[in-house]
Amino acid sequence: MEFLFKQHLKDTVQKPLLERFAHLADAEPSLDSLAAFQEEALKEMVAYAYEHSPFYHEKMSQAGIKPEDIQSLADLAKMPFTIKDELRGDPWKLLACDKKDISIVSVSTGTTGGEEIYIMYSWGDHYLTDSPGHPKLFNLKSGDICINALPYEMSSAGMSFHKVFSEVQQATVVNVGKGGAYSTPEKIVQVMADLQPTAFITSPSYAITLAEKAAEASIDIKGMPIRKMWLTGEGCSDAFRKRVEKIWDTRANFHYGSLECGVLGMECDDHAGYHIPLGLVILEVVDPKTGEVLEPGEIGEIVATCLLRFNTPLIRYRTQDLGYIDPEPCSCGLPFPRFFLRGRLVDHLTICGVNFSPFYLEEFLMRQPEVGNWYQFVIKKRNNEQLKIRAELAQGVEPTPQLADKLASKMEFATGVPCEFEFVTKLARPGVKTVRVVQEEGE
Repeated sequence: MEFLFKQHLKDTVQKPLLERFAHLADAEPSLDSLAAFQEEALKEMVAYAYEHSPFYHEKMSQAGIKPEDIQSLADLAKMPFTIKDELRGDPWKLLACDKKDISIVSVSTGTTGGEEIYIMYSWGDHYLTDSPGHPKLFNLKSGDICINALPYEMSSAGMSFHKVFSEVQQATVVNVGKGGAYSTPEKIVQVMADLQPTAFITSPSYAITLAEKAAEASIDIKGMPIRKMWLTGEGCSDAFRKRVEKIWDTRANFHYGSLECGVLGMECDDHAGYHIPLGLVILEVVDPKTGEVLEPGEIGEIVATCLLRFNTPLIRYRTQDLGYIDPEPCSCGLPFPRFFLRGRLVDHLTICGVNFSPFYLEEFLMRQPEVGNWYQFVIKKRNNEQLKIRAELAQGVEPTPQLADKLASKMEFATGVPCEFEFVTKLARPGVKTVRVVQEEGE
């Protein structure tokens, strides 16, 4: 595999850069070494984008920036932002190479609305991205059997993790996907029963769906030798994650990334924030209104610059996710800085004139043992002075007006949000990303 990789890498534009920093792959790199690599990669990537990408050439020209103005990591703040809407409408917007050099194309899932976004990779770019950042963050080996229950069609998620599991970790991958033509939840749990996997990756809500189907088929998921699960593709609270861990009887770590940027962070087993893969990306946190770069610990919008994407570069991409960076080492021993997510700019609920992250509200909801694993936050389009929580109840719990009042009082006490509960027998089990916030007409 290493020979094959080197053969294909020999003509990539990143080759001189990677040769100068080849030592980083052979040992535990220091933060100083990684910072030096980031600086050199940033300078070369910006220069390449200016010369070969009409999109970035125009953006830099309009901002009065030339490649020689970017000489340090601090200079990144001089570069203009890239926003999601700029990538819509033209599939080839980010192209900085010949179309024939593109080897893979992924398409946005469409969950945030608008025209499709197409993200492309040349062969070299594709095989230099989506690394786990550090072997300890996956800790798989030859002989591990990994169930990959993420979408393969259109989305980049399934393919990205397939590559990491198979080619970086040298584990066995079972590409069950997520709701494709042949991939029903019933079939996936039967495959898991037959193969007895040791690792599993899916989205938080789909982990619940599969557990339900396993229970219907009398398949013992707790008896499987799964020692590690990763949850990605949807945000969720720590309380919801703990429910998944209890149901599957394993450790579940969060992974954070996007179609546009690829991998941006991974949790270790300590669940103390997302470790930033410094060899792949530079993360900044900026004030959502002013664009000013914030200090570590300050909450703002996460902005990503991909370091090894030369043929379809992405510079200072505003993710619309909120969070903050903690530069202190993690208790797990890895030296990489971490970041903590605090919701999405576009997903916040406004109740009584105050914004709330749905995952903040979910945290307290999922702490109520009477509430099941499926719910919706219902907000009114007008006069939104109260949050309606439409929810299934836990198995064996009977719906009563007294229980609804009790749960509403506990939620309001914990969050400060006036609530009412609507109990339902069963909510839809979507095969795509689960929508937790719905709107209905108000008075």
